[in-house]
Amino acid sequence: MDPIIKEDVDQVKKSVDPEPFRGKSVLISGGSGFLGSWICDALNQIASRIVCVDNLSTGVFENIEHLKGMKGFEFEKADVCTYSRDPKVDIVFHLASRPAPEDYQKHPVETALANATGTDKMLDLARRSDARVFYASSSEVYGDPEVFPTPESYEGRVNPLGPRSCYEEGKRFGEALCKAYHDQYGLDVRIGRLFNSYGPRLRPDGLYGRVVSRFLLQAFRGDSVSVFGDGSQTRSFCYVADTIIGLLRLVVKEGVSGEAVNIGNTVETNIIDLAHKIIRISASKSKVEFRPFPPGDHHRRLPDARKAKASLDWAPVVRLEEGLERTVRWFKVQKIA
Repeated sequence: MDPIIKEDVDQVKKSVDPEPFRGKSVLISGGSGFLGSWICDALNQIASRIVCVDNLSTGVFENIEHLKGMKGFEFEKADVCTYSRDPKVDIVFHLASRPAPEDYQKHPVETALANATGTDKMLDLARRSDARVFYASSSEVYGDPEVFPTPESYEGRVNPLGPRSCYEEGKRFGEALCKAYHDQYGLDVRIGRLFNSYGPRLRPDGLYGRVVSRFLLQAFRGDSVSVFGDGSQTRSFCYVADTIIGLLRLVVKEGVSGEAVNIGNTVETNIIDLAHKIIRISASKSKVEFRPFPPGDHHRRLPDARKAKASLDWAPVVRLEEGLERTVRWFKVQKIA
């Protein structure tokens, strides 16, 4: 395992009770993706038996290649929407989806189906095993909200025919399907609404790049750092290790079945400020270039994380500057620039 990632995985292990995972059979859809691969690493260290399922449409095999051949780890290249095996499992993590806006807008059908058909496949598999399910939802279910900080009770402001609807409505339907399986079959489901996770393994290339990784790649290359609009829009950035700790605690917490919990940082950051931080931390000579604001993009993201604190005793601990510094170190070691 990469040493920088190993440091964070060790921190995850210290922050999560390992007993509910030890020796358990776990299926992780999207397991070679950004968050999925971190879950694979964390649970492998805890001695779970892992089936990692990914069609590699956006996931990267190199993220989990170091686990290949290890006892209790199996990689299966498969599409979650057509998954036909029926392994007996104790826990299902369903993360398979296209998460980057440019990518999912180019593949709207696949994106919508991963959160509809794919979610149904994973829930039905879990029902046959009487397994617990974690569904990776998103802050995107809130659309362009009008309430800040945004609590789980907020019902959302989403355009079902908008340019981001394949993802926004896909995640909303995935949540509804989880609740339907919970209500009709008594399936134990937990929904994590994740807010802008970043860190090592976040893809920077092509359509897959999200704001942190895209800015980093541009800064490393000395290209202009492209900011949409005037940069006053905000996001709440949560370092990947904090996100993984939050969602693993959600999986093992009793009394939250059928519920959604925001997992995100409560510090709001302007995108223009993020650009300048990344230029400074990466010691780049890049300048900021302003580009038109994309249709359907959102102006603010800020979670109300009181439920996560009260239910999971969870709050992010990694400051943005620290997380960016670790991500920059990893990018340099990997020679991604």
